[in-house]
Amino acid sequence: MKFSIITPSFNQGKFIQRTIESVLGQRGDFELEYIIVDGGSTDRTLDIIKGYGDKITWISEKDHGQSDAINKGFAMASGDILAWLNSDDTYEPGALASVAEGYKRIAFKWCMGKCRIINEHDFEIRKWITLYKSFKCAIYSYKRLLAQNFISQPAVFFTKKIYKEMGPLCLDCRYAMDYDYWLRIGQKYNPLYINKYLANFRWHSESKCGKHYRDAAYEAYSTARKYAMAHDRLSIVRQYIHYRLLSLIYRLLDT
Repeated sequence: MKFSIITPSFNQGKFIQRTIESVLGQRGDFELEYIIVDGGSTDRTLDIIKGYGDKITWISEKDHGQSDAINKGFAMASGDILAWLNSDDTYEPGALASVAEGYKRIAFKWCMGKCRIINEHDFEIRKWITLYKSFKCAIYSYKRLLAQNFISQPAVFFTKKIYKEMGPLCLDCRYAMDYDYWLRIGQKYNPLYINKYLANFRWHSESKCGKHYRDAAYEAYSTARKYAMAHDRLSIVRQYIHYRLLSLIYRLLDT
């Protein structure tokens, strides 16, 4: 089995070394291909990447946003299992081994695990959100996913065959490209839930979601509407309520 991990990057010199180490430090009965697609960073990001030599395949050029960068990486990928890890997030030790073991048990189309939320100093924060999302993942259904985006992107993996079937990420999505993709795959296939911590999502003031949480929540609501059928109206109402509550909660957390 071969994993291809894609990291989109732009001026994340503050965090990217921790991201890289968490990927290259994975051990298990698998091959690993690590691809970084940089958007033309002007900070120390490229110097850090170059320091790893041929352990990383990388390009640095202007792109059309995060989704475009990820799609470029997937087009270069040769692995059986694909994932992307943003340049401020990290994998837990043993994450890829857990996914490989899960695939040996059940040949999944896609899978998801648990994901902690950490701050810029790597300390875990907002544990109650993590617990809630883990609970929702454990009782996954497509209707529940339409009502709320509870899947943590860094802890998701899918096969290259599914990527070829579903096509690239939506370039029109600035924040919810992951949610859009889960809804697209979920229309046909249920994910395997791996009851282990696989990754860490970093919440900080300069992150896209950290700075624009209301926009991100609204785009998730709009994305759910796109996939909902007539009989899913209740799910969309719940998604709208969730959007309003999420906007309020994060506003209170930032005060």
